[in-house]
Amino acid sequence: MKGIIGKKVGMTHIFAEDGTQVSVTVVEVGPCIVTQVKTYATDGYNAIQLGFGEKKEKNTPKAELVHFQKANTTPKMKVAEFRDFDVALNLGETVGADIFVEGEKVDILGVSKGKGFQGVVKRHGFSGVGMRSHGQHDRHRAPGSIGASSFPSKVVKGMRMAGRMGGDNVKVRKVKIVKIIADQNLILLNGSVPGHNGAFIKLVK
Repeated sequence: MKGIIGKKVGMTHIFAEDGTQVSVTVVEVGPCIVTQVKTYATDGYNAIQLGFGEKKEKNTPKAELVHFQKANTTPKMKVAEFRDFDVALNLGETVGADIFVEGEKVDILGVSKGKGFQGVVKRHGFSGVGMRSHGQHDRHRAPGSIGASSFPSKVVKGMRMAGRMGGDNVKVRKVKIVKIIADQNLILLNGSVPGHNGAFIKLVK
């Protein structure tokens, strides 16, 4: 396993060698610093902790500040752990986009865009109640009946209803790496990438 922390920059498009246009999401990946190395002997499992993004020292708790000083680096905005890292790394080393190769497929982990309180049509794909030309009044996007009969005489748990939508931890599998710009630490991905522009994500192989 291998992975890196990235920041979603935005979308654009590039042209493949055969001239076809490919839509891509630009992700800035690092440079990430190894802030901790966990081993089976000391922690019970093997893992690498990476830090990405600069953070002001005055806004960093003292415990975190000492943690970063052990790695001889500045405070980091985002810290993430990757278990069973297959690349041997030491404390304070730098990880960049070159750990991946073009054409590889990676899993993307992030937080989806928050959409606030939404109705059943947008949240669950309901079609609404009745047709607009048959006398329905303000019922086009309503959920309809939610209760049962005398048994069980209640609304069952898990009923799909209106509520808060988005802002969930999301994992998108097998997103293709179209291009790697190693000198700028950029990776171009063809596929769905969760989160808003500027959001932190994890790329895992």
